Amino acid sequence: QVQLVESGGGSVQAGGSLRLSCAGNTYSSSSNYGTGWFRQAPGNEREGVAFIYDGGLSTVYADSVKGRFTISQDNAKNTVYLQMNSLKPEDSAVYYCAAKTYVGPWYNQALYAYWGQGIQVTVSS
Repeated sequence: QVQLVESGGGSVQAGGSLRLSCAGNTYSSSSNYGTGWFRQAPGNEREGVAFIYDGGLSTVYADSVKGRFTISQDNAKNTVYLQMNSLKPEDSAVYYCAAKTYVGPWYNQALYAYWGQGIQVTVSS
């Protein structure tokens, strides 16, 4: 019954911007402890990018994106966003949103029971 649908990916030149959206039906659930964005580039491990919780009042970012990316949410639309500015080629990856269903560190991917399908972001130099 839980669904997460991602949109907004694509290709941009270095220095450009993209906004990813994650629409779902879990953001008002009592078992939803936040929503995260993760990414995986070919040959690399999937890594945490950003996390939003406390009803959208609190956020956490990986050091590699802090100052460039912004995570936010619109509770009325049941949507979480990832605004990506000043994009670099190393940001190229498949990006996933996921709903955290267990208490624990935000970067522990085992705590996220629901995942989006993944969406490609490509940044050219």
